[in-house]
Amino acid sequence: MKAKEKAFLGEIETHKGIIHKISRMYMDNEDDQKDLFQEIICQLWKSYDSFNHQSKFSSWMYRVALNTAIVFFKKDKRKQDVYANILAEEIEIPSDEAETKEIQLAHFYKALQKLDKIEKALMFYFLENYSHKEIGENLGITEGNARVKLNRAKNKLKELIKKQGYEF
Repeated sequence: MKAKEKAFLGEIETHKGIIHKISRMYMDNEDDQKDLFQEIICQLWKSYDSFNHQSKFSSWMYRVALNTAIVFFKKDKRKQDVYANILAEEIEIPSDEAETKEIQLAHFYKALQKLDKIEKALMFYFLENYSHKEIGENLGITEGNARVKLNRAKNKLKELIKKQGYEF
């Protein structure tokens, strides 16, 4: 294996959690998440030569992964029907704590998938503990604009979760 390939695979292994989160944010079922995961890996590899090491690999990876997810999502128009069906489903409240957390995550991700592409990106960076300044830099907006848009996205997410008949 060449040094370049080995370095790339090492970075992917270290930061694969980023790709899993983005895949789950943009796709609702496991098969689509796996497809998106693979698409992101392919795009990262194709773009790897353009990584100039002036930023952290993870920052560059976020940008490529988010852009790939947005393009992938746009291509897959049939998802609109699937989302409508998912929202129409009733979710049972389990008694077990672990199951409760899974249900909370399911509600969270279903609501997250209803956000627009910028709101999803904002929430992703927020969940990764990026500062407002870093979020703004990564999305090409001001720190203040990032703060305002993030608060709006959080409020919208809360409302979407409430509409599902769930609060946490």
